[in-house]
Amino acid sequence: MVEVAEKSSAKIGNQTIKLTRTPHISSVGTVVGPKEGKGPYGETFDEITQDNGLGQISWDLAESKYLEKALQKALQKENLTTSDIDLYLGGDLLNQIISSNLAARNMGIPFYGLYGACSTAAEGLSIASMLVSGKFVDRILVGTSSHHHGSERQFRFPTEYGGQRPPYAQWTVTGAGAAVISLDGNGPVVKSVTTGKVVDLGEKDPYDLGSAMAPAAADTLTAHLQDTDRDPEYYDLIITGDLGLQGSSLFKDLLNENNINVETNHLDCGLAVYYSSQDVHGGGSGCACSAVIFYGDIWNKLQNNELDNVLFMATGALHSPISCAQGESIPGICHAVEISNSDSTAKSPFT
Repeated sequence: MVEVAEKSSAKIGNQTIKLTRTPHISSVGTVVGPKEGKGPYGETFDEITQDNGLGQISWDLAESKYLEKALQKALQKENLTTSDIDLYLGGDLLNQIISSNLAARNMGIPFYGLYGACSTAAEGLSIASMLVSGKFVDRILVGTSSHHHGSERQFRFPTEYGGQRPPYAQWTVTGAGAAVISLDGNGPVVKSVTTGKVVDLGEKDPYDLGSAMAPAAADTLTAHLQDTDRDPEYYDLIITGDLGLQGSSLFKDLLNENNINVETNHLDCGLAVYYSSQDVHGGGSGCACSAVIFYGDIWNKLQNNELDNVLFMATGALHSPISCAQGESIPGICHAVEISNSDSTAKSPFT
């Protein structure tokens, strides 16, 4: 007799998956560089390093060490070891996601590499939550990282070149964020995920990534609200990844065209992670930007019931230096993850 498994999820509308078995974000780890540690969220990070090279001979290796530190902190907080983890999902911004590969080499956990540029935090959280909800595995470790110097070398110019940055350029966050996702345990729960589409505004300036990503963020939020039949006010916070000054303004303009107003409950991690006095021009960016804010301050507030429901929407610019040199425009992506401080479905219109 074939046993029919309980259905773990249901598609809602066109792009959203409701998780009937809601996995917990049971533990988190965050590590940042000295510049990020001096920002408004400095006290919420697990570790602030004294230098951003971490004694390594390359920025790639330094970034991998940031990632390893964050992964280990997420494990240690729940008294776990790598042998307790079934899968590790991770990614970063560099070629062949080399920093994640180097970290995975040392972690010794079965590994899937992800590339969603700066959307990787939400991409990893989405996929891990669906895998755990479906009971394919019991416990997954997710992590992502970025490094300012490595990213400048990869996408623009090595910092040693000393090139001038336009006033709207954003500053890539140096750091890493990680989390343990499991059905058992405590912590905020993931209730649904909305997978984004690639949206291309036609932006070709590799310094104006906020504008390149904003249409994807607006598209994903619109889809999520339509799929769930909700208003933006349902959420205490709608958190975008790293739109910065340029992108946040365009994001709200595009939403206003669809009669969606997020003026009172929108937080952009790119605008939040640094003080304006820190000379970062258009704000922060990078995979770690949303990861360290969400797995730091936001996770703590959910855990302490200071927030009830949030929508985490990390954004990514899916370009390469070669595609930009060839004159190609920059595609954008955004994935949304609904997270609650309770696994109660009492407030959910799904029920």
